Amino acid sequence: MSVYSTEKLISEARRLAAQYRKTTGKPLGISSEIAEFDAADKLNLELCHDRPSGYDAIGKGVREGKRVQIKGRAVFDEKKSGQRIGQLKIEQEWDSVVLVIMDENYDAIEIFEANRDIIIDALNENKSSNRNKRGAMSLAKFKKISTLVWDNKNGSIANNTN
Repeated sequence: MSVYSTEKLISEARRLAAQYRKTTGKPLGISSEIAEFDAADKLNLELCHDRPSGYDAIGKGVREGKRVQIKGRAVFDEKKSGQRIGQLKIEQEWDSVVLVIMDENYDAIEIFEANRDIIIDALNENKSSNRNKRGAMSLAKFKKISTLVWDNKNGSIANNTN
């Protein structure tokens, strides 16, 4: 058992990642771990310790039993177009994807959620695209097809679980 709580470790990881980027101009590469922690904390999800194929957490409460993929994206320049989310595991079993949007300090500012059917339909709109075949999607497209379920001003947004 660690001397530090997970919350304290994530807080330090946020600080170090932000400082590393300010110093080197490059991301540290830990945004997915921070996003998983934030999604679990803010959306009442239980992270899977032995990661089954396709999902990172199981829902509790209003998401009871839902198998959830968690993606994270730190946005440093909102004007920059073409930002993408991590590859979606479309060939594996899952029910929804949550995307945690973080600011330059790796603090969660918004969380969006989309159900599997909506994502698959969006990827099938342009079947000829190799990116779609690989489960790749732009940040803008994901935000367009998903529902805002949490933000840092209001907390959980009721009735927005797709």
